[in-house]
Amino acid sequence: MVQLTEEQVETALKQIQDPYLGKDLVAGNTVKKIETEGGKVNITVKLGYPAKGVTNALAKQIEAKVGEAGAEHVQADVSWQIEAHTVQKSLKPLENIKNIIAVASGKGGVGKSTTAVNLALALSMEGATVGMLDADIYGPSQPRMLGVSGQPESSDGKSLEPMVAHGLQAMSIGFLIDEETPMIWRGPMVTQALEQLLNDTCWRGLDYLVVDLPPGTGDVQLTLAQKIPVSGAIIVTTPQDIALLDARKGLKMFEKVEVPVLGVVENMSIHICSKCGHEEAIFGQGGGQRMAEESGVDILGALPLDIKIREQADGGNPSVAMMPDSRIAEIYREIARKAAAKLAVQGKDYKARFPKIVIQNT
Repeated sequence: MVQLTEEQVETALKQIQDPYLGKDLVAGNTVKKIETEGGKVNITVKLGYPAKGVTNALAKQIEAKVGEAGAEHVQADVSWQIEAHTVQKSLKPLENIKNIIAVASGKGGVGKSTTAVNLALALSMEGATVGMLDADIYGPSQPRMLGVSGQPESSDGKSLEPMVAHGLQAMSIGFLIDEETPMIWRGPMVTQALEQLLNDTCWRGLDYLVVDLPPGTGDVQLTLAQKIPVSGAIIVTTPQDIALLDARKGLKMFEKVEVPVLGVVENMSIHICSKCGHEEAIFGQGGGQRMAEESGVDILGALPLDIKIREQADGGNPSVAMMPDSRIAEIYREIARKAAAKLAVQGKDYKARFPKIVIQNT
């Protein structure tokens, strides 16, 4: 019987790469415990991002690699723990929300809202507790995409209970007004509404709050950057040159306000004919990849121009919820894992762990 030392087990684990962190398991600080007794080895790995879709495969890979090193029996326990990460220097994370991820685009029509809701669903499917905030006051689309109608309840007359759909906690101005009522508001009213939707909603233990931003770089985006603690942003674009031009502006805006960009999602990357299967890059090719390389950020994934994505979002059953085992859902889940892993390597926020000091006159 061969008894491996802890160092020998670590050497074996250094040969396994975490595909989402870009580091080996030891360098990524994900190996939390190694126990060796006789020919048995127990290994505890804790990832910093939700990864329900890949933990079993990673556990088997660990068991095989350590088994090759001579262990008779290897048991690998792979799980995850999501922490609150740093936000803008002047702000601190909100209570009951560990991380806020903004999904933005420079211009409309690139599928940002569809991407945001499917990303939120993918994070939830990977094992996180997720909320969706529709920050588009003028044109809220999440109530329709989530298939939710009716108004949120209020237990105290001051705060709102989030609506729940497909396992997501959600809030939108669209829940409070008729779908066809135009919001004829000036900028200050819009930004105040956004702050109220965020702060006056009773979010319950969220690992991630995905914020679906309106297109552009105006009042709402500035409010988000200055008053709302954002852990990271995702930029959605199409390969089209005009979309890329505007997406760069959005990316640079987040850089200026010190919100890290987790990566770029290229939507409508390629069209596959439903009749003959012919593939055609009707909006251009490789634009998102070039933009990511030029800006020094990651390309998180590319999504096809597929009629099912549009139909399912319009019908209140986004693709990740409607077809969880489809190739489209797997792409969204891969994007979710990459974005969450990118966030996981950022600095952690420890402000919430410190007790609050209250001075009272007695």
